[in-house]
Amino acid sequence: MVQKVYVTYNQIHKLCQASAERILNDFKPNLMIAIGGGGYVPARILRSFLKRPGTPNIPIQAIGLSLYENLGSDDQVEEPGTKVTRTQWLDLSSLQMSNLVGKNILIVDEVDDTRTTLEYAVKELEKDVETARKQLGGDAPKTNFSIFVVHNKDKPKRGHLPIDMVKQDRYLAAQTVGDVWICYPWEATDIDEHDKLAESQPT
Repeated sequence: MVQKVYVTYNQIHKLCQASAERILNDFKPNLMIAIGGGGYVPARILRSFLKRPGTPNIPIQAIGLSLYENLGSDDQVEEPGTKVTRTQWLDLSSLQMSNLVGKNILIVDEVDDTRTTLEYAVKELEKDVETARKQLGGDAPKTNFSIFVVHNKDKPKRGHLPIDMVKQDRYLAAQTVGDVWICYPWEATDIDEHDKLAESQPT
């Protein structure tokens, strides 16, 4: 049976807060791209901690990717699928892509499980931004992508990140956990019950 771990909004908030200083110092993001739906809340929380006096809020854009599939069991446990499905993407026909050229972009998601989704997101965003850079003349500065996840599962990964991202340490997980099923508060239909389960589980 899959072990479930219940995580509260309070815990997510504190993990984002603890990660903010390194993100500011090492990644220096101009923009965040949240992977939906799990990356939306952490990205919004992070934005508050990344704000510095006299500077504007870091903009957040969103993409939607789906990898998990329901097993159809009564407890609604999901398992990672094998194919990434695009449910929402940046508008390539607008000026949006050219606005990403030469920026430091932080990709935000809630969990790094098989790494398949992150691999897809990085590859596709790098490809689209490079196309936009060439359209601007090719001499525009390159875009640097970094990754922040709330949880990294300590397990073999199917997906792989770019070598330069790994070498330059542009990946940050707020917390590394075992290969468990993490129940996030935004997935709960009864938040009080969710918090009770979180409080009652072994630390």
